[in-house]
Amino acid sequence: MAPTLSPPALPDFPWDSLAPYKARASAHPQGLVDLSVGTPVDPTPDVVRDALVAAADAPGYPLTVGTADVRAAICEWFARRRGVTGLQPDAVLPTIGSKELVAWLPTFLGLGAGDLVGIPAVAYPTYDIGARLAGATSVVAQSLTSLGPLTASTTPKLLWLNSPGNPNGQVLGVPHLRKVVEWAREHDVVVASDECYAELDWREGQLGTTTPSILHPEVSGGDHRGLLAVYSLSKQSNLAGYRAAFVAGDPQIIGSVLEVRKHAGMIMPTPVQHAMAVALRDDAHVDAQRAAYGRRRERLLAAVVAAGLRVDHSEAGLYLWATREEDCWTTVSALADLGILVAPGSFYGAAGGQHVRIALTATDERIAAACSRLAPAS
Repeated sequence: MAPTLSPPALPDFPWDSLAPYKARASAHPQGLVDLSVGTPVDPTPDVVRDALVAAADAPGYPLTVGTADVRAAICEWFARRRGVTGLQPDAVLPTIGSKELVAWLPTFLGLGAGDLVGIPAVAYPTYDIGARLAGATSVVAQSLTSLGPLTASTTPKLLWLNSPGNPNGQVLGVPHLRKVVEWAREHDVVVASDECYAELDWREGQLGTTTPSILHPEVSGGDHRGLLAVYSLSKQSNLAGYRAAFVAGDPQIIGSVLEVRKHAGMIMPTPVQHAMAVALRDDAHVDAQRAAYGRRRERLLAAVVAAGLRVDHSEAGLYLWATREEDCWTTVSALADLGILVAPGSFYGAAGGQHVRIALTATDERIAAACSRLAPAS
C-alpha cells in the first residue's frame, strides 16, 4: 500500500494558464514578442562573469552565512546606494535568489496555523505561497486601516511590503514607510520589504537614484528591530541564472533565519558569493543596464498609450501596469492576436482583474516589433 501523503495545498502555477495564448501569439508571421515574464535577456556583465571564473576552484563547502567579503560588500552597497549606514555583517545574509527567501520566510519565523501574513492587494504571488507553505493564512493589508480593529487573532505576525511593486511599479515614499514602521512596532509585527527593483526608478528627477528602503534612517529612525529588506541582483545585473540575492535588517531575526538555513543546507555557492560581491561594488554595469531598460520603457510606454491602454503607477521597476478597463483576459487575448504575450493582472490578486502586466525585458528588436504591432492602423 502506498503511503498517505498530505503535501501543502497550493494553487495551480498561474503561468500554465497562459499556454494557449502563447501558442496563438507564437503563430504570428513575425514571431512571438514575449512580454509576460520579467526574465533578463541581456548578457551577464563581463566583470561578473570574470569574477565567477576566478572563484571557480571551490572544492570545499561554502558557509551559509556567506564569506566575510560578500557580507562586507552588501553592507557597503546599502551605505553607498541606499543611504543605509551602520549595517554590520551579522545583519546581512546571502540567499539563493530572493524568491526562496520570500517563500520560506514565514516558516523561518515559526508562523503556522492561525497566524496571518499581510500582503499587498496587488502582489507577487509568492507572498501568499509562503504563508500557505507555513500553514498560515495571507490577508490583504493594502493600508494600515484595511484590517479593521485589531485583536490578537486579526493582527498579522508578518507584513510584506513591495516597493517598487511587482506588478504595478508603485513606489512607497518615506512618509508612508515611516508610518508602517511605527504601526508595526506598536503591534509587534515583523515588516519584510521586497525592494528588488530599487535601482530602476523612472520618476522625474530620480533617474540614477534608488527608491526608499525600509532600513533607511529616515524610515527606521536608525533602528532596524523587526525590519527586513530583501534584495536581488537578477534585475540590475542580469544575474537571474546565478540566484544571487540577500536579506538584511534586524540582526536577531537574521540570526534566527541563519540557524534554520544552516540545518536545511540553504547555501549560496562560493563562486556566486564572490561574483555577487564584485557586482555589488561595480556601479557602471548597473548604470548601463538601467539606461537600456529606460530606452525600452520610453518606446513601449508611448506605443501602449497610443494603442488605447492607460498605464497606472509604473513609476519604477520593469513593467507597465496597463488597462483598457475590461477583463484582463480579454486584453491578453487581443494582444496575443498581435503576437504579443503579456501577463493577466489576475495573477496578482483580484484587484488586478482589469490590468495586464507588460514587461520591459525583451531585446531592442523585440520591443521595436511590439511597438510596430501596437501602432494604430492608419
